[in-house]
Amino acid sequence: MTGNIAAVTGATGFLGSHLCTQLLADGWDVRGLSRPTSDRGDLEDRDIEWYVGDLFDGETLRDLVDGADVVFHLAGIGLWSAGPETVHRVNVDGTENVLEACRDREIGRLVFTSTSGTRRPDGDASFADETDVAEPIGAYQESKAIAERLVDEYAQADGEAVTAHPTSIFGPGDEAFTAQLLSMGLEPTMPAYLPGGLSIVGVSDVVDGLLLAADRGGNGEHYILGGENLTYRQAVARLSHTLDGTPARIQVPATAIHAAGPVAEAASAVAGVRMFPFDRQMAQLATERLFYTSKKAQSELGYEYQPLEAHLPETMEWYREELQ
Repeated sequence: MTGNIAAVTGATGFLGSHLCTQLLADGWDVRGLSRPTSDRGDLEDRDIEWYVGDLFDGETLRDLVDGADVVFHLAGIGLWSAGPETVHRVNVDGTENVLEACRDREIGRLVFTSTSGTRRPDGDASFADETDVAEPIGAYQESKAIAERLVDEYAQADGEAVTAHPTSIFGPGDEAFTAQLLSMGLEPTMPAYLPGGLSIVGVSDVVDGLLLAADRGGNGEHYILGGENLTYRQAVARLSHTLDGTPARIQVPATAIHAAGPVAEAASAVAGVRMFPFDRQMAQLATERLFYTSKKAQSELGYEYQPLEAHLPETMEWYREELQ
């Protein structure tokens, strides 16, 4: 699917900027939603038609999506950046506003980017798939779960929509998870790694998955876009071996993380505001092995992912230029 119009919310974010770059390379006409204060970075000089506004600017949203072959809705916010009320407003109300704009204008299909966090391994299962819908933990997961239901309802009644569930995304431009993981594998000043494990997927693989979902995804379907399932210990060891770094050698005890949850809750209660995006449920979750399978995306979309090492050259170039 090339030569068509793509409208992208969250275009200036980590995943959105990579998606826009690939869309342009593939010959799409790209429209991007950008807040007035957003840093467009390397996208500033690219051939993108910018629509200045946010998820609560109805006229801008309607103009953004009007006639688009695919609307990629990536815009959202997490608890590190905002409190629970704002997270709900942006992720739920903002998604509803995008859907309303799509109802008011002619579009091809919507691809909504949610999170793998709305799914978790069931019982003794080693991996979670799309059917393992989990009780949300925290305001972020709850907001994404609600937004998913809104998109499902849109797919049933109004138009075509697909939901993607990326796992933990690794790649250049991510100053959160990627930077933290690299520091565990490289920096002598980072002596400890976390317990538990996760599915690590390169940002370029997720972008490919989103494009495949736009082209081949079934209406109303959900697809996990994951990568390798690794414990933190395994990930840190592989990073250190490949990059000749100094790996973190001490595992933070799970009991210490579990104890931090109630402390964060108490500190927030005393202050009268939520000081940390963390509570006892999240503390428990942080020590688990959150592994996923992407078999559905592989069989229905042709989705593939590369090992962690394949994403290191460009990621390390960015890390050394921007963060070291």
